Amino acid sequence: MRRPLLAALLVLLLAGCTQGPDDKPGPRWQPRPGTAWQWQLSGRLDTSVDVPVYDIDGFDHSEATVARLHREDRKVICYLSTGAWEEFRPDAEKFPQAVLGRGNGWQGERWLDIRRIDVLEPLMAARMDMCRDKGFDAVEPDNMDGYRNDTGFPLTAADQLRYNRLIARLAHDRGLAVGLKNDLDQIPELAGDFDFAVNEQCAQYDECGALKPFVEAGKAVFHVEYEVPTGDFCAESRRLRLSSLLKKYELGAWRQAC
Repeated sequence: MRRPLLAALLVLLLAGCTQGPDDKPGPRWQPRPGTAWQWQLSGRLDTSVDVPVYDIDGFDHSEATVARLHREDRKVICYLSTGAWEEFRPDAEKFPQAVLGRGNGWQGERWLDIRRIDVLEPLMAARMDMCRDKGFDAVEPDNMDGYRNDTGFPLTAADQLRYNRLIARLAHDRGLAVGLKNDLDQIPELAGDFDFAVNEQCAQYDECGALKPFVEAGKAVFHVEYEVPTGDFCAESRRLRLSSLLKKYELGAWRQAC
């Protein structure tokens, strides 16, 4: 009579260890203000930079790369473009022409009609699944301020808020932290929906003060300048508790940290 009892116990144990479809993901990673990081989106990945956070391209890197960084006690952010179409991505043909707008200034990229949530939600959900399945801890969704650009669509601030909150929810539903990329004007409305911020060139344009709501909420601001030397922005970055780097536009391995 022992075997049936043992088998039943084993089934119960396995059931307890398996996350069901209605179970919510566990606690998300929450990077704190001042956390050091590396942002590399091109070239051979240099894993020798001694920082606790790496932000790398989600499509270009494998589960094995993420696992290797984890073994070195690093958290890993999955870079994705969620507001613009990129012709060089493996899922590019899944985006219908009707949602493709004007170029966003980068070769092979076009703004997306973020009003078309019916089309974009399943496509972005699949990308979030990829980040989760590769073991990433968080997502950096790019091109999150189309409403302030010449996209070819009559996008409004309300359209952008709705879409950005959708992207945050898709990440959170998969247990991933998510960062708000730029979109400074909507930080007061969106800081509560996102776990950290990623900003480009706030020092150059004298906008870094707009990121205070994230820091005041105990959330990291990962910040990069391209044209301003570190001597001109690092003192202010330290005062504001930003995680600041000087990088080149191609976002290779080279960096200068504050």
